[in-house]
Amino acid sequence: MSIRRPLLTIALSLSACAATVAADDFVLGRFAEYLEALRTQAGIPGMAAAIVGPVAVNWEAAFGLQDVERNVATRLDTPFQLDATTQTFVGSLAIRCAEDGWLSLDDTVGKFYPSSPDAGATIRQLLTHTSAGASGLTFAYRPERMAPVAAAIAGCTDSTFRWGTANLLEKAGMFDSVPGADVAQLTAPAERFTATELQRYGDVLRRLATPYTVDTRGRTPSSYVATTLTPASGLIATVRDLEQFDLGLKKGFIVRPDGLALEWTPPTDANGRALPHAYGWFVQQYNNEKIVWQFGVSDNASSSMILILPRRGLTLILLANSQGLARPFALSAGDVTVSPFARLFLSIFAR
Repeated sequence: MSIRRPLLTIALSLSACAATVAADDFVLGRFAEYLEALRTQAGIPGMAAAIVGPVAVNWEAAFGLQDVERNVATRLDTPFQLDATTQTFVGSLAIRCAEDGWLSLDDTVGKFYPSSPDAGATIRQLLTHTSAGASGLTFAYRPERMAPVAAAIAGCTDSTFRWGTANLLEKAGMFDSVPGADVAQLTAPAERFTATELQRYGDVLRRLATPYTVDTRGRTPSSYVATTLTPASGLIATVRDLEQFDLGLKKGFIVRPDGLALEWTPPTDANGRALPHAYGWFVQQYNNEKIVWQFGVSDNASSSMILILPRRGLTLILLANSQGLARPFALSAGDVTVSPFARLFLSIFAR
């Protein structure tokens, strides 16, 4: 569904409400109202949202239905598929492995995955969606190209890529998150998972938001494409768990502060211009301020977005059970301002 032009510009009216950058109850209340209006216009059945500050959650809310047929309301602990937003975790895992000396970002893919068609590319290039050519690095957003990163991270964790991701989830206190829907099919002690962990994953999956196709005929239950965890998709999480991940990044225990600085620093082209994507995150300037973000989308199923204002320590998290947060907009080009959801947030908190 398209979002009509009047609603695309509603964020401008909010700027008059914000006397300061600090998020007070009035501004957050207005933000929630307009966010709900955007959700309705986009036809998104259910959505969970949060704004996280430097040390705590500033605001969180759930909208609509996670299961329309059963009239089940979306909750803050409703699990959603993250799709390509999974890359944010993979970027942190790779940076931490490099920090601890288990791999170099300049290792070639062939070291870990000799049969890969990208064997000559580096882990750095796969994470940043770049390729080396005669005229320097070029950018092309191809999440599916990241598959060999799993082998590099598996070597770092002395187990599987999935177990390494699960260990990160545990470290961040993300106990309602699942490292790929098929993990529940394992039998302990496969991949080092305990029976208790596998039972917990199964319980979370039973609460997973129902995915929907939204078109002119209405909202129709669909199915998720991702069935396993890869470096480009498959992670399942709640908005509250993503709050913990964000706070873990800011507090320095997901990666060290210098590692996070690297994670959010994109490579440059032959002319010294920053390319759109760093290590698991898009990076761009907005009103002369650095913003860091990522999105995920699965056609006719789900979508997600995380947008961070590093200088202000503010983060927006959005999760939905249709493609409406992302598919209508050309986000893969590297400009988050094409999204009305992002513009609504930026117009208030990055003025």
